[in-house]
Amino acid sequence: MIAASDLRAGMTFLNGDKLIKVIDASHHKPGKGNTIMRMKLYDVRSGATYDDTYRPDEKFEKAHLETKPVQYLYTMDGMAFFMDLDTYDQYEIPVETVEHEMKFLLENMECKIQFFGTEVIGVSLPTTVVLKVVETQPSIKGATVTGSGKPAVLETGLTVNVPDFIEEGEYLEINTDNGTYQKRATK
Repeated sequence: MIAASDLRAGMTFLNGDKLIKVIDASHHKPGKGNTIMRMKLYDVRSGATYDDTYRPDEKFEKAHLETKPVQYLYTMDGMAFFMDLDTYDQYEIPVETVEHEMKFLLENMECKIQFFGTEVIGVSLPTTVVLKVVETQPSIKGATVTGSGKPAVLETGLTVNVPDFIEEGEYLEINTDNGTYQKRATK
């Protein structure tokens, strides 16, 4: 069991029959009354995101998740297909369940699948991925890192704000948590 005050972003717990992932958690002390925990939560099974409050001493069962290394194969008919790197078993995950993660995945890319028991609940990405710029405005001569930047479309369809000196065809390191440009990369 885990107390609500110990829940942090990224943790997963059971609330009744719901499997809940914490997106954000913060202590809140109103002018009068007791401290409460304000949380932004994600229902893993339904895909719903919602806000809720709990008393800091409320207890929940921590969900024990397992991960397996897999390779992303392809997407077809609203399903994303992954292959276990050890057993070659294939897993299907509805695209709407992993919509955020799909913005960073290319075919044959390695990642991890998260399991709760035998139930596939999501995809765990590396902290950063390297993606190619397929569309952006021409670079500006003499541009510096401190400029306001410009939008760039990457090979997965993700649009990120990049410095003015970035050109089409370059490879960039992208943070998978927030989808931001980190630095130039070599392929």
